[in-house]
Amino acid sequence: MHGAALGLMRERRFLPLFVTQFLGAFNDNLFKNAMIFFATYQIFNSVEDETRFSAIATGIFILPFFLFSALAGQLADTYDKAKIMRIIKAAEVLIMLVGASGIFLKNLELMLVALVGMGIHSAFFGPIKYAILPQHLEEDEVLGGTGMVEAGTYIAILCGTIAGGVLSAKAAAFAVIGVAVTGWFASLRIPAAPPLTTLKIDYNIFRASWRLISATMHIRRLYLAIISISVFWTIAAVLGVLFPPLVKNVFHAQKDVASVFLGIFSVGIAIGSVIINRLLKGHVSAKYAVRSVLTMMMFVIAFYFVARFWPVHDGPLIKTAAFVMMPLGWAVLGLLIAIAITGGMFVVPLYAFLTTTVEKSQTARTVAANNIVNAGFMVFGSVGIFGVSNIPGIGVAECILVVVLLCLASAWCANRLYKAEDAPHVPDVLP
Repeated sequence: MHGAALGLMRERRFLPLFVTQFLGAFNDNLFKNAMIFFATYQIFNSVEDETRFSAIATGIFILPFFLFSALAGQLADTYDKAKIMRIIKAAEVLIMLVGASGIFLKNLELMLVALVGMGIHSAFFGPIKYAILPQHLEEDEVLGGTGMVEAGTYIAILCGTIAGGVLSAKAAAFAVIGVAVTGWFASLRIPAAPPLTTLKIDYNIFRASWRLISATMHIRRLYLAIISISVFWTIAAVLGVLFPPLVKNVFHAQKDVASVFLGIFSVGIAIGSVIINRLLKGHVSAKYAVRSVLTMMMFVIAFYFVARFWPVHDGPLIKTAAFVMMPLGWAVLGLLIAIAITGGMFVVPLYAFLTTTVEKSQTARTVAANNIVNAGFMVFGSVGIFGVSNIPGIGVAECILVVVLLCLASAWCANRLYKAEDAPHVPDVLP
């Protein structure tokens, strides 16, 4: 990340927001992965049940984004964004008390309720964290700030994922409460971000969602950016569903290896966001998007062949140390980080389109529209990959090939977006 972007970490107009969103992403993944690993390794004993639960958990976490993002975007553009953030973070404390109770009681239903709550929390937080950036940052700082937020998010995902696999159930329960309280305190330091417009809020979530998507998707640059981002997150959702059963049943490894897989994927995206920010030098462009995602596709194909021909092992599940000593262990980890780096290079500039294509007063609703479409694609991906995994003769390794098709779709969308960049435009206005 170039010096100007790093310099934002010394500024109150950026640092408290960065810390708040970092802790939120960390907690999401600590709780979600602790729950999924607990179910995969201690409750279920079949790849079908494990894949089903992983898909259900992913789906119910994502569903609130689909349902509530439009309302979240309206609220964020109508009220002080900093105040809304504090309310959201206070709610996280209560949600994590429910989640911790579920962990202590080993009650999956209670854990799932908390997971839905965290999905709702993140659905309301997501539009604000991007929309507040152009309000607090200069125009030439937005891409760098967006890159920092993305990099921080994925480092947080890395840390939360690893913690979810390493911590005991009781330690995870205490941790999610502590992190939620710390995140609330950080939110108190975020500077005021008063509304730049006045809206009549539509509390009918279905009508509001439809109207927002309709209003946003007619803007060509936004439409192409949103579809490209959505296909990418479908890829991430598919891989997230596949990783736990893939690690256990193909690589014959324990949950700490699954944590490493998810963590590497997260940190790779963070690295990719840094690289692309340097290459673009602050300019918002899809210049490298097509090359990035096609390169990602080649790494995915290589990963499939490694998984397909992984040697069969009997005996107890292996730990990370034994996994990396396998002849192809480092190849697997290297391919994962390469997939993630190229993925980060692809997706980060596209988020900058969301905050620079419309007026500042409308950025929250634009991000909200993106989140709705993202969520729909990800839920479809989570359910779809479970359906594919149940086709006779299709194993969890073969499901990886679905990602290849999604990479091709991403490349097509990104190519059209890049061609649309040079078309004359001024900041668009939502109807």
